[in-house]
Amino acid sequence: MRLKNTLIAMVVLLASGATSSFAQESHIGNIQGRASAGKALYRRYCVGCHGAQGDGAGENAAWVDPKPRDFTAATFKCRSTPSGTLPTDQDLFDAITRGFVNTSMPSWRPLTTQNRVDLVAYVKTFSAKWKGTAAGASLAIPAEPAVKIEGILHGREMFQKMECWKCHGPEGHGNGPAAGTLTDSKDNPIRPYNFAMGSRFKCGVTNEDLYRIFMTGLDGTPMPSFSDVLKPADAWDLVHFLRTLQPLQTKEAEVWKQWRTTQPAHAQQLKPIGPEEASVQGAMNAQ
Repeated sequence: MRLKNTLIAMVVLLASGATSSFAQESHIGNIQGRASAGKALYRRYCVGCHGAQGDGAGENAAWVDPKPRDFTAATFKCRSTPSGTLPTDQDLFDAITRGFVNTSMPSWRPLTTQNRVDLVAYVKTFSAKWKGTAAGASLAIPAEPAVKIEGILHGREMFQKMECWKCHGPEGHGNGPAAGTLTDSKDNPIRPYNFAMGSRFKCGVTNEDLYRIFMTGLDGTPMPSFSDVLKPADAWDLVHFLRTLQPLQTKEAEVWKQWRTTQPAHAQQLKPIGPEEASVQGAMNAQ
C-alpha cells in the first residue's frame, strides 16, 4: 500500500508540471521568499525565454542573443562568490533587479521586492545543486584607493601584461584578435565587453562591481577569475584604467586627460597596447 501511494504521488507531481522535487526558499535581509509563490511569477514573466523546465529553451529562445540562462546548470555569470561556486540569494536578487545590459534580460525592478525574492527561490528549484550545496562566501572588497595617474598607468600596464586586449581590444572596444573565436560553456558565440558602449557593465555600474567581475570571473564564459594572480592594489589600478576607456565624465577620465594634456612628452612615449611583435615591426617599417 505504501508503494502504491508513493507511485500515485509521483504521478500527481509530474502531472502538475512541477520542475523540482524539493521545496526551496530564499532570504534577502528580513524578507523570505518561497518557490511556491515564485512559480506563478516565473510562468508569467520568465517562461517565454528560460522555459518551463528552466533550461533556457523557452519558445522565444531561438530569437534571443545571447541565449537565456540555463538554470538547470546552476552556472551564473554575476556573483559575489568565487568562481565555480553557487551565488548568494542576494546575487540572484540583484541580477533579477538589475537585468543584463546588451541582452534581452530587462530589469525587473517594477516587480515588488517580495515578488523578486520569491522568484529567486523558484529559480533555485531548477537545479539539485541548491539542495545540498551552500553558496560560496562573498568576496571581501578592500577600500578603493584614490584615483591617481600612477595607478592608471600601472593599470594600463596590467591590461597589457595580462593580455586583456586579446579579447577586449587595445582600446577596449571588444574587438581584440581573439574576440571572434570566443564561445560560452554551451558553445554559443559570445562577445567581449565593449567599454566604449554605455555606462553599465554586465554585472553592475560601480567601480566595486567592476572589481568584483574580474576577481570572481564570469562563470560559463571565457572571462576567468583573476583572484589568484591579481593583488587587490593591482586590481584597483586596472579598474581605474578601464574607466578611462569609457566615453564618460569620470574621475579617472579627468585625471587621464589632465596628465596627457600637461605631460604630452610622457604621453607620447607610451607604448601602444597590443602584441609587442607588431609594435616592433611597425617601428622597423617606419624607419
